[in-house]
Amino acid sequence: MPALLNLYIVEDSPVICENLIETLEELVPVCVVGTAGDEASALQWLAERSRRVDLVIVDIFLKSGSGLGVLRAARTLPGRFRLVVLSNYATPDMRRTCLGLGAERVFDKSTEIDALVAYCDRLAAGGGDGAAEEPPA
Repeated sequence: MPALLNLYIVEDSPVICENLIETLEELVPVCVVGTAGDEASALQWLAERSRRVDLVIVDIFLKSGSGLGVLRAARTLPGRFRLVVLSNYATPDMRRTCLGLGAERVFDKSTEIDALVAYCDRLAAGGGDGAAEEPPA
């Protein structure tokens, strides 16, 4: 039986965040342990040593700060968690930038939600990096 994957979502749109939570909780054994709409709140939450999170899903454009700032700072935070980006701005250059800052994968919100769901499902099933197939570059 797949393990419950603890997710933290950094997304500034309440509608997108709510829909993403509903989709993932319906299709994958996940528990969303928190959300943030801006860089500072996300980093403050992630910096708490008592938090248990397996995967952080980050949007690039936030209310304040950016997902790039979250990726950059996450390397210095306590705890071990995976980072992926979910954005409408998943251009080849942005994908390279995000991967260079420590994201394992970058998913396009408009075309790669199924790939994100499959990635999360593989992680919950103990599938290592969850990287069965790469999205287009």
